[in-house]
Amino acid sequence: MGYALAGAFAHERHSVLLVSGPTHLDVPANVDFIPVETAAEMHDVVSKHIGRMDIAVFAAAVADYTPATVEPRKIKKSGATLTLELVRTADILGSARQPFGFSGILVGFAAETENLESNAREKLTLKHCDLIIANDVSQPGIGFDSNQNEVLLVFPDRTESLPAASKYELALQLVDAIVRLSQALTNR
Repeated sequence: MGYALAGAFAHERHSVLLVSGPTHLDVPANVDFIPVETAAEMHDVVSKHIGRMDIAVFAAAVADYTPATVEPRKIKKSGATLTLELVRTADILGSARQPFGFSGILVGFAAETENLESNAREKLTLKHCDLIIANDVSQPGIGFDSNQNEVLLVFPDRTESLPAASKYELALQLVDAIVRLSQALTNR
């Protein structure tokens, strides 16, 4: 969905910076691109570049936890079970307002498996977003590993749904909604 959005923003003649972890997807035309390998790298790149953005859209499904240590070699079998210690990953979206100091339009994504609207609304408030785009990733045929998606737009004052469509078709609708939101908030 992030790549579809980057392509749709570029199609509508917006300047776009795409920060992405490893994927098999092609970078859309006319999009500046910074590849990263880890959540920590993504956090650092976003903190460095977000200040020059008017709109920031956080579509990456960054892991909430990462291994506390990374072994330099293969871990050999030594017992029936193995316990891994995980540590919380830096919250990139949650850092956008503070400590990054971003004051533009902030859009986050919420990939949920239950309580779609209420979880998205909670994220909207906790992360100080202007819009959360939520999708139910438990639904077969949409979301991850699919060209189709169906989303719920959760604004502070309302909720709108966009029916299932290709990710690129949805991305064009989302760009329109985000630009309208930006214009409305700018004209206040």
